[in-house]
Amino acid sequence: MTSLTLLLWIAAGILLQLATYLSFVFWRHWTNYQALPEREVGQAEQPGVEVAASGFGSFRVDHKVFEDAALSICSFYLVPENGQPLPPFLPGQFLTFRLDVPTATGEREQIVRCYSLSDAPRPDCYRITIKRVPPPPGSDAPPGLSSNYFHDHISIGNLLQVRAPSGHFHIDRGDSPVVLIAGGIGITPMLSMLNWCLTHQPEREVWLFYGVRNSRELAMNSHLESLAKAHANFHLWVCMSNPIDDDVAGSDYRHAGRIDISLLRAQLPLKPYHFYLCGPARMLETLVPALEEWGVPDERIHFEAFGPASVKRRSEKAAASVVQNEKSSADIQVNFSLSGKQLPWQPSANSLLEFAEAHGVPVNSGCRTGSCGSCQTKLRTGEVSYRQPPDYDPEPGTCLPCVCTPKTSITLEL
Repeated sequence: MTSLTLLLWIAAGILLQLATYLSFVFWRHWTNYQALPEREVGQAEQPGVEVAASGFGSFRVDHKVFEDAALSICSFYLVPENGQPLPPFLPGQFLTFRLDVPTATGEREQIVRCYSLSDAPRPDCYRITIKRVPPPPGSDAPPGLSSNYFHDHISIGNLLQVRAPSGHFHIDRGDSPVVLIAGGIGITPMLSMLNWCLTHQPEREVWLFYGVRNSRELAMNSHLESLAKAHANFHLWVCMSNPIDDDVAGSDYRHAGRIDISLLRAQLPLKPYHFYLCGPARMLETLVPALEEWGVPDERIHFEAFGPASVKRRSEKAAASVVQNEKSSADIQVNFSLSGKQLPWQPSANSLLEFAEAHGVPVNSGCRTGSCGSCQTKLRTGEVSYRQPPDYDPEPGTCLPCVCTPKTSITLEL
């Protein structure tokens, strides 16, 4: 056998081994792909609720359930009017509602609001859980318009216009341990994540830190306690910042005070957790930077605020600093054509919506997360940029000020 022949046999052997390896890799990839949930493979092909050109479908209220001792938190179970099975959504997402609410003058006003889904995906109904928002203490401001409308006017059998589930805040489907942190009614998307996780990933480690003032504000407490008893890998921590006399430490709650980084560091073993936070702005503005200081990577911190919140990640702060160093904010002008104001853009602003509000320019808004389209505004000149693609697709020549910032000098019809 010549040296050339031997070399050819060696090359053939190497190619055969390489082909075998690639075939095995392709087979593993293909079987994993086929095992993915239908939502991840292609939701567009699934049957479901027919929606109008506006994107809204008709749902009927099947039943209502109060979830707290104060009767201020109510769950609404919604079934599709056409009777079709519902495609699965991603646990943590929300529904968008178009509501016709009565006004003080006896007329009706159309508003758009978003509410988190509060249960794991199921084919027969959606569940949302809404807390009645009272007037702020010591203020002349009215009570929450949509929450009080649901509590006072929406009854069993009523029809509601609902857009399909959406939102970028949802649990990942990996096997990393999870920490869910909820403040008040921020428990709603956490319930969706928790119920899904314990059903489909029962071996996954899950922690829930749930902060309220006292036991009268606890939602679905018996459900949470039953889950904690049934699943050894689910760790429930109820935290009360202002317990009432009947609240017993160690029984009704495990921590007296608000959820803070000291509590998390004391209770959580060192593991590569994914953190999911939902609650009032003050909680997020405290906890997100604290988690970053603790060393949690940005990609493992996921949050959603109820109401406006000025939370910026370290990466966003660094990017804003670079932009500010490279180009003065005075170089980008924001012109509000209807208000007659022309102002230099401030890179410290989270969005054009917050920038406008800070300078007394009124903007109609709903979700503040780029999902409902309420703030859609005509962009007369210039360009804007989005940190992530919004769930609502703005019409050509418009933008969503709640989730975008100016890329160049712009003129908004505001």
